[in-house]
Amino acid sequence: MIFLTKLVVNKAWAPSPKKSFKHFIDMSDSSSGKPHKSFSVFDFLWRVIAAIVLVLLTFNPSGYSYFHWFKEALSGEGAHALHYFLGVILLAGWAIFVVATSRSLGTLGSLLSAAVIGTGIWLLADIGIVQAGSATAVTWLSLVALAILLAVGLSWAHIWRRLSGQLEVDEVDD
Repeated sequence: MIFLTKLVVNKAWAPSPKKSFKHFIDMSDSSSGKPHKSFSVFDFLWRVIAAIVLVLLTFNPSGYSYFHWFKEALSGEGAHALHYFLGVILLAGWAIFVVATSRSLGTLGSLLSAAVIGTGIWLLADIGIVQAGSATAVTWLSLVALAILLAVGLSWAHIWRRLSGQLEVDEVDD
């Protein structure tokens, strides 16, 4: 193991094109050779902010969202190239977040995370911190809960590494 570590640090080991990285993972940044920086609360908050922006740009109850803008265009003079272009960009963002969440958490993990987030919001409403008295308020809370779930899914491999010291690696068929 020490020999393998020295080979990696000295960059004497190079994987053959036929081998996958499921057998070996280099934890260093390829450009600088330094170890990856640790995952911090700020890294998670950036993911939460990105997820909230994605979710609320797609739909929100205020009426200022892609959904409302596109719906208005269809009922008026019709959708144009800009509508479709921005829709594809949003779709790409959703694909990144949903695929990352699905791969990192899986179905059971997603359900458990949604249950934790949902009961957490319920607890906050029960003790009076969050008001969920109207359909609009419940919609806002649901959208924020969805964004948090997506951010957890995008961050789960980093969170797991911090909690357990173990890496998560996707299986690659040879």
